[in-house]
Amino acid sequence: MDATSIITQVSRDDEQLNVCPNEKDDVERLKPPKRGFFSSFLCCWRRNRTKTNQNGTSIDGSTTPPPLPDQQRYLLPQVRHSDMHKKCMVIDLDETLVHSSFKPIPNADFIVPVEIDGTIHQVYVLKRPYVDEFLRKMGELYECVLFTASLAKYADPVADLLDKWDVFRARLFRESCVYYRGNYIKDLNRLGRDLQKIVIVDNSPASYIFHPDNAVPVKSWFDDTSDSELLELIPLFEKLSKVDSVYSVLCNSNNPLNSVAKINNTNQQMSTPQAQMQQSLQQQQQMQIQTTHPQNQQQAVQQTITATTVITQATTISVPTLLTTQHPHQLQQHQQQQQHQLQTNQQQQHQQQLEGSPPNPPDLSNKT
Repeated sequence: MDATSIITQVSRDDEQLNVCPNEKDDVERLKPPKRGFFSSFLCCWRRNRTKTNQNGTSIDGSTTPPPLPDQQRYLLPQVRHSDMHKKCMVIDLDETLVHSSFKPIPNADFIVPVEIDGTIHQVYVLKRPYVDEFLRKMGELYECVLFTASLAKYADPVADLLDKWDVFRARLFRESCVYYRGNYIKDLNRLGRDLQKIVIVDNSPASYIFHPDNAVPVKSWFDDTSDSELLELIPLFEKLSKVDSVYSVLCNSNNPLNSVAKINNTNQQMSTPQAQMQQSLQQQQQMQIQTTHPQNQQQAVQQTITATTVITQATTISVPTLLTTQHPHQLQQHQQQQQHQLQTNQQQQHQQQLEGSPPNPPDLSNKT
């Protein structure tokens, strides 16, 4: 047996390395019906509408395979009482949580001895950044299941070292996969859990080809120490843990990471000085409008719009640009003129309010 065949992983150019011709007989499975393959790409509502009667015929007329015997029907044991309210999270191992190599790695987190054909081989394992935080949090929110296409003789000891908090309620290995068209597929139908309450986290789209609407894809990880994808995914999984059906979130988007990126981008934009200045100005002007006499509210609103526009335009000019276009003496004179003009405007507005006449709009012209 080739030593590298015990680990199912992708290369850096995303080529599959998991097929070993002499191992097909060991993990041969019946191919899933064609209906199961194509129906997984249909809209979620059809999945919910499909029912099966006692004769094995669904309402839409298609036939379903006969049920397996009870002892072979499901891969997972019964749900623990403490996990009854949780959804099930299926988590991949290689290039999702860790990266392993038979070549020595100086900074390896684990070194796992694996016996192959009477010879002990050393497997060097790197942990993905934030994997500890990710697993600990997911263990609080989900019934977590490790599901890998690698062999148990390698993956089981790695999981022992990786899972410090006993997060994984079960561990499934290559023999639990369905071998289909040259790939090891993780058939979620065989888990014994409600599909609407299962989410699979995997870097290989081929692994969840039967159930793409249950998947949250992750980027394959090899050794990038700056990677933070597991940490960034936690808010999404917190949201998924609270919905009735994962399809309500995942079925509407081919890549759920787009939603996370959009949220992060919005938060980043609102943290800029320009956004903060605009927000503060709008709050102050709104308070002023509420305390202004009704006949002057319309003009106050117009002043707010004008002032906001001026500040928006002004904040796009950098300080170095101003310093290079004006002499220091001119800058000082300009600042004094602006301060004097501001005081004059305030006095005029105060006097006009006392006399009952509407205030003049402030003079915001840029005089030098």
